[in-house]
Amino acid sequence: MAYEELLLSNQLCFLVYRLDREINARYRPLLAELGLTYPQYLVMLVLWEEDNLSISAVCERLKLDTGTISPLIKRLEGLKLVKRKRSKEDERSVRVKLTQIGSELREKARPIPAKLGSCVSLTLEEYQEFKTTLENMLTKMDQQKEA
Repeated sequence: MAYEELLLSNQLCFLVYRLDREINARYRPLLAELGLTYPQYLVMLVLWEEDNLSISAVCERLKLDTGTISPLIKRLEGLKLVKRKRSKEDERSVRVKLTQIGSELREKARPIPAKLGSCVSLTLEEYQEFKTTLENMLTKMDQQKEA
C-alpha cells in the first residue's frame, strides 16, 4: 500500500493518545474517591514527595507553566489540601505546603498505583522497560527543545 507512513495503525502518537485516554478513564473513578482530578493528583504527588515547594518548583517537576499550575493550586487550597504562603526571603516567590488534611490524603491515595497497575497487566519487567523507554523518549525530546 502506498503511503504506509500515513496509516493510522503506524502512528505512535495515536497509540500514545489512546493509552492516555484509557489510563485517564481508569484513574477517574479512583481519584473521584479522593475528590481530585488527575492534574490535581499530580500536584499532590509532587508535594507528597517533597512538601513546601515554590510554585516554580512544582511547575518544573510537572513540566507545566504557572498559568496551568496556579489555578490547580488555588483549587487545592479551596479543598483545604494545601496552603500558599509568600516566601520571607523573596516576596515574589510563593511556596505551597500541605495541610494536615492534604498530608492525611496521602494514605488514602496509596492503593491507587497498584489498582491502576492491575488494569494494565504488565509484568514488573515489562513495566520497567516501558517506563525506561518513555523516559528516554522524553529526555531526547527535551534535548531537542534545548538545542
